[in-house]
Parts: sequence; C-alpha cells; structure tokens
Amino acid sequence: MHVSAAIFYAKDGYDTRGKRLLGRQSAGEGFLKGWVRYSNAETLYCFTESQGTFHDFCHRIRPWSDRKRSLMWLNSNEPTSIVQAGALYYPAPGLGEWAWKRRFADQRTYSLCGITHTTATKAVMSAVGDLLIAPVQPWDALICTSLAVKQGIEQLLDSWGEYLAQRTGSKPPTNVQLPIIPLGVDTSAFLQGGEALTTRREFRQQLGIAEEDLVVLFVGRLISYAKAHPVPMYLAIERAARQANQRVHLIQAGWFESAHDEDAFREGARRYCPSVNAIFLDGRRPDIRANVWSTADIFISLSDNIQETFGLTPIEAMSAGLPVVVSDWNGYRESVRHEVDGFRVPTLLPPAGTGSDMALDYFLDRSNYGAYVGGTSLSTAIDVEACAEFLLKLMQSPELRQRLGENGRQRAREVYDWRVVVAAYEDLFLDLARQRASQPMAVPCQRDRHPYPLSDDPFRAFAHYATDILTPQMRLKLGKMASSEARAKLFDLWTNNIESERRLSSEEIDKLLAIVEACQPISVGEICQQWQIVPRSIHSVLLYRTISYLLKFDVLALENSNFQLS
Repeated sequence: MHVSAAIFYAKDGYDTRGKRLLGRQSAGEGFLKGWVRYSNAETLYCFTESQGTFHDFCHRIRPWSDRKRSLMWLNSNEPTSIVQAGALYYPAPGLGEWAWKRRFADQRTYSLCGITHTTATKAVMSAVGDLLIAPVQPWDALICTSLAVKQGIEQLLDSWGEYLAQRTGSKPPTNVQLPIIPLGVDTSAFLQGGEALTTRREFRQQLGIAEEDLVVLFVGRLISYAKAHPVPMYLAIERAARQANQRVHLIQAGWFESAHDEDAFREGARRYCPSVNAIFLDGRRPDIRANVWSTADIFISLSDNIQETFGLTPIEAMSAGLPVVVSDWNGYRESVRHEVDGFRVPTLLPPAGTGSDMALDYFLDRSNYGAYVGGTSLSTAIDVEACAEFLLKLMQSPELRQRLGENGRQRAREVYDWRVVVAAYEDLFLDLARQRASQPMAVPCQRDRHPYPLSDDPFRAFAHYATDILTPQMRLKLGKMASSEARAKLFDLWTNNIESERRLSSEEIDKLLAIVEACQPISVGEICQQWQIVPRSIHSVLLYRTISYLLKFDVLALENSNFQLS
C-alpha cells in the first residue's frame, strides 16, 4: 500500500534565495528538505511540467539527501502519472482543479493532498469553497497547519454550504479530510552549546552590542499591514526597557517591501522606543538567518494579521532556546504554551458585522488585498501593557529566560521537528490509501456524461447545431475527391490538417477507403466489424472523427445525402 506522494514542484514555492522571501517559501523549502531527509519513500517523485524543472528539483534536493534513492519525473500534463506515487502533495488549498483532472480516469487510483497557508485572499477562499462542488473524495485531504486554520476552513465551508442548500435544496457534504499537521523546523540546524556562545559573541561584536546588554529579536517580513504592525511592539519594549534599567537592543531581521515601509519602521522605532537601540538586518541573507538567533535573549512577534495562519518564526526561536513573547493569535495560540515556553499577549477584535463594508470593497476590487488585511490589522488590538509586563519579567530574570527557553526547545524537538512532522505526513498518506480501498466514491462518473460538465464533449454539447448525427447505420461510399491525386492536393493545404493527430493516420485512412471501395455502400457499423474496432474505444473515436472529416471534403459520401430538414 502506497505511503508516498508526488511533490508538485515549482521553484518559486520552495526557494528562499529570492529577493522576496515569503512565509510560504520558507515553509515550502523546509517541507521539501524534511521530506527528502526523513521520508521512508524509496522513490522520490517530482510532479512538474517539464524535465528541465525536474532537473532543477534534483539539483535542489541533492545537498539534503544522505542515502541513495531513485528520483522520478511525473509529467504534470498527465495527471494519471500520479498513480505511481499514490498521492499528490500540492502546496496550496486548490485541490478542485486536480480533482476534476483525476475524474477523467479512475478516481480511486490516487489521493490529493493540499495544505493551507494564508486563507484570507479571494483566490484561496474561492478554492476552498470549490471543495464543496469539485469531485474531491474521502481519500483526499486539505492539511490545516493549526486548529485555528481548521476552524476557519470549516466555518467557510459551512457558510458556503448553507448558501448552496438555499440555492439547490441540499447542503453538500465536505468529502475532503481536514487533518491538522503543523509546519516543521529542522531543530538540529539551530546552534547550541559552545558554537552558539561563540556565534553570539562574534555577532554581538559586529553589531556593537555588549555581552551584558539585552537583545529582543523579531524575525519576519518588515511590513506593517501584512505581517505585524510594529508600533505596539515598540511601545511595549520601550516601557519594559525603561523599568529594567538596562541597555536594550531590538533587532528586526527581515526585509522591507518598499522604501516607504522602511521609512515607517525606522521612524516608528525612533518615535516610540527612543531609549532602545533599533537594529535592522537583512533577513534574506542565509548567514543572518542562521546566526541571529544566538545573538538574542528574547524573541517577540505580535502578529495581528488575518493572513497569518501558523507562524513559523516562534517555533524557530523555540528551537534556538529563546523564550518567546507572542500575540495570542491563531496558530501562535497553539504553538506557544503561556508561561511555559513564553508568554501570549491578549488580543481583541471588533464584533462580527463591523467589517462587512471592508469585505464588500475587497470583493468588488474597490480596495486591494493589502488594504483589506491592513485595515483589519489596524482594528486588531494588542494589550501593550501586558506585553510590557511579560517583557520586563524576562528582562529581569536570566533564570526565567533559561527555563522557558529550554521548555520551548524541548517542545520544538518533540512536536515540530521535521522528523516528527514528516512521520505525520506518512501516516496521513497511509490512511488516505486505506480510504481509497474502502470508502464509497463520491459523485462517480455517469455513463455518457462528460467528467467535467462545464467543458463537455463539443459533439455532445453542440449536437443540436447539426442537421443529423453520424450513426453506425449510415452507409458510406466514395466521394468525388477520393482519388489519391485529389486527396494529395487536399491534404497538402495546412488548413485541412489542423489537429491531424486526433484522426486516423494517413495509412489508416488509405485502409478505410479501401474497405469502403470494396464494399460500397457499407455502413459505419460494418466497417467497425471488419476492422474489429471496439465500440467507445479510442480507435472508434478516431474512426468517427475521421469519417466526418472525409465527408467534409467529399472524399467519402453518404449513400443518401438528401437530409430531411426540420
């Protein structure tokens, strides 16, 4: 029974080396590295559009592979190739498209597995809603990285299902599974012991930070409206630093979307935490991403954005042994145990119904996505005073920092290390394989119905356009253009050869005409019998299309060409 999966690979989704480092890319790279290192699969399947992209995949994973395994390219233009792997891992929620593609074959032969990152965009919400309409099966899954995400997905599906019930009289079931599997980290990649102390000393020297000074660290994209508004953090750190009576530095390691963002962050730091030394580092640089953790004493992330779903940086901080101060917000609420690994700062939202105009403007494109999530962020309150109190406790107690940091490190190893997370993926793939073998199929294909009704067979969708339909009973004879010379001139013109691969070959056309010439008039059904063509087979399809094609140019003719017009 398959416990593997084909990885849908597009470089952008798994590469953190670009100018715009996004959370989904960091998560994607981490997953791919973890899958290569810890999966039990004997073959690693890459599902992508070209062999060139497959070669990039092979090059990408080579440094992470410590044992010999075969690598196999599965062409994404041929969805049935996924059968070899047993499942498709698609790093987004949009499983509907792939479910429709699978429907053209045996829907029971493989599973589909997507994952949630941000769920606030119109595109993602539409893709999730499509799960109630698309032919997803009980052996498919949309992984939710946190309970908060699962609750949001369930709420969206429930609301959309209620609408469909009003519209059609029945609420469709949610066939797809919604397991919770968190994002992972490579806990072994974070420096510890003497190596961490050496890096801490050297990095602090480069930044002009004394050993006895305190460093608070934020890691992430430096953008107020799409990640975390910095002012509550600045206010809280300033209050705590003044009471701690100790030199405090705030390192913000990330990157700015624009010069406008950079000006706002730098001015905000000067204005709202003037007694704190604000340091900005380019978090896209691998050396900074690797070493900055050892430099810090406390990690902080006051996420207030609805596009956040899990929050990977607190897990990375915990892996580095740092105590964390985070907002009590979606995935953070599950990963950080209050007063065990760090502190969670209370948050507050306006009541339901007070954002309907924001949703409408976003839907109508009167405001863009940045304005939509930014407006929501500015109405998300962070308890600044509580945050300051938590920071002060940590600033004043090295022992507390040590204890919470060690708790967090242990939790990261036990729950979020890729070795643990990949095992959860493999358990899921195994369960999906069992479901394929046992569960009844949802919406099986019906005979004489196209697998995707909105892109039907044109000869069925537009059958009413024609005077008549070619049937097995219709009798054929040679037309006036049947001679080899006339046909050569016909077939020499490019406009007469469009989509020629969808008809019989030239040799097969010669054979067809020979049969008609020997027995004319002869019915289409009799031709099939002589040729031993199985009804509904691909050869049968090609034959019928070719006969109509030859009738078009008078190479063949109907015995009785006087159609009865209605």
